Amino acid sequence: MLMLEQRIQQHFFDSADLKYQTAETLARPIADAAGALLGTITAGGKMMAYGSGSAAPIAQHAAALFVGRFERERPPLAALALSGQAPLQLQALGHPGDLLLLFDAGEADPGAALAAIAAAQAQEMTVVVLAGRGGGALREALAETDVMIAVPHERSPRVLEMHLLVLHCLCDAVDLQLMGEQDP
Repeated sequence: MLMLEQRIQQHFFDSADLKYQTAETLARPIADAAGALLGTITAGGKMMAYGSGSAAPIAQHAAALFVGRFERERPPLAALALSGQAPLQLQALGHPGDLLLLFDAGEADPGAALAAIAAAQAQEMTVVVLAGRGGGALREALAETDVMIAVPHERSPRVLEMHLLVLHCLCDAVDLQLMGEQDP
């Protein structure tokens, strides 16, 4: 039982270490992504979230936070979560000025994520990618105006934990920019 408890504690330590190690390097790309999201929203565009593989639930959560609320009440923001047919959905629903928020933990073939990026770019959408393992082929597919937030870790569970934290940072930044500081 003691070995199991130590293993559980190690998960907490590893997660905390990764957050401390990447806070400074990820702050700039997260701020850039928040700016892109804000630009899309204030120009009347919509955010479309897509998660490949085990990241799909985070994309669902992202859309729910934008349409609903993060930590305080605000009008709903135009957002939707895409399914496994993301390229077709982007072709049908995407417009210039919209934004694709793509989550990929890097545990599978990047083909689906690359197809979504290509479809979004064909619609003249901005692309923000949250990836693991440095971004790899996804980074290479991005245009100069797109944003890559790459979690430098090999294990998908750690990458997914960071993606959730990054999403919450993005929501907080958008709310701050739209509604100002929250009263204590």
